[in-house]
Amino acid sequence: MLQEQKNSLLSSINNSLLIDPFRECGRDFFCSYFCTMSDEIQRAFEVVKNGGVILYPTDTVWGLGCDPGNDKAVQKVMDIKNRPEGKSMILLVPNEQLLNRYVKEIPEVCYDLIDFAVEPLTIVYPNAQHMSTLIPAEDNSVGIRITNNEFCQKLMLKLKSGIVSTSANLSGEPTPVSFSQINPIILEKVDYVVDLPQLKGSNKPSQIIKIKANSEIQIIRK
Repeated sequence: MLQEQKNSLLSSINNSLLIDPFRECGRDFFCSYFCTMSDEIQRAFEVVKNGGVILYPTDTVWGLGCDPGNDKAVQKVMDIKNRPEGKSMILLVPNEQLLNRYVKEIPEVCYDLIDFAVEPLTIVYPNAQHMSTLIPAEDNSVGIRITNNEFCQKLMLKLKSGIVSTSANLSGEPTPVSFSQINPIILEKVDYVVDLPQLKGSNKPSQIIKIKANSEIQIIRK
C-alpha cells in the first residue's frame, strides 16, 4: 500500500510539472558522467597502488600524484618535474581522520582555519609522520590540504590514504592553469593521465599557511 501511494505521489508530481527529470537533464549525460568517474577512479587507483604516477585534476590546478608512502614513486614525481632534492611536496587528504595520520599533533587553531576557509587552503603542519622522507621539508613540516574535489576524495577513500599533489610543471616553469598548458614532457613521463575534462578546479594554486610549533601563523602564499 505504501509503495502504491509513493508511486502515485511521484506520478502526480511529474505530471504536474510535465517533466521527466532524467530525460530533461539528459539520462545519457548522467550515465556517462558517473560511469566515466568510476572507471577513472579505478584506473588511477591501480596505477597509484602499483607505485605509478598520475596526472590528475584537483580543487586547484592539475597535479602530479602518487602514494605518499612509496619512496620510489615520490622520487619518480621529483624526476618527472626535474625537482631539486630538499624541496617539500604537498599532500591531499579527503578528511580530518586521514589528516591525523600524517601529522603527529595538530594545533587546535588549524581546525578553525579549515572550517572557515572559503577557498582551497593548504596548511603546513609541524611533525610530519607516516610518509616518505622525501616529502617533508628539512624541519619535518608538511603541507596538507583537505580537498572537496569529487575525484580526489573518492580516489583517496578507495586508497585509504592521502595522495601526493604537486603542480604539473617542470621545475622553474610557470604553474599551468589549464590542461592545455601542461608541458608535453610531463604528459609523456607520467604513468596515467586522468580523463575527466569536465572537472574544473579554481585554476590557481591554493593559499598556503604555515603553523609553527608554538601555533604562530605564517602566510606563505595568499
